[in-house]
Amino acid sequence: MKRRQFIKSFVLFSSILFVKPSSLFASINSVSLGQKAPDFLLNGINQNNPTQKNWSLDDYLGEWLILYFYPKDFSSGCTLQAKAFQDNLSKFKKLNSSIVGISADNEEEHESFCTSAKLGYTLLSDKTGEISKSYDSWIDPYSKRNTFLINPKSIVVYKWIGVRPIGHAQEVLEELIKQKKIYA
Repeated sequence: MKRRQFIKSFVLFSSILFVKPSSLFASINSVSLGQKAPDFLLNGINQNNPTQKNWSLDDYLGEWLILYFYPKDFSSGCTLQAKAFQDNLSKFKKLNSSIVGISADNEEEHESFCTSAKLGYTLLSDKTGEISKSYDSWIDPYSKRNTFLINPKSIVVYKWIGVRPIGHAQEVLEELIKQKKIYA
């Protein structure tokens, strides 16, 4: 009996380690490719634009938007993901794109996180989860780790569900290059 329990535990643990999170936690996503992205209006922080206090989807019309949802400022996975986007920020900007992160953290936590991680892009506060829910990216009380690529006309052209933080920014960059060719 103990051996059987050990084997079951081992198989479960192995599947968590080696199976992509999207296949473990996949859900029917209400955001459809080819459809307009859900609107948002949220308060947030961008250290390069300290006078702006709130942002909407319309602020990104005419450029590509990488909209990523993440659970918590300062957690290890979220910090890895945020820094990887920052490390590639100049490449994204050259491709006429902006990066926006959304979590349930408040503006003060975002400001501290941006300072600590030296982030030069926008982080928005979705304290109630309303916007995260509209992107099917909410498990109370946190946002799920999902990313959406939105074209200059506010159409969702690609999405990543259950993102692994390591290597994700590079995946997004490669897909942005592909999508720019399609929508050129």
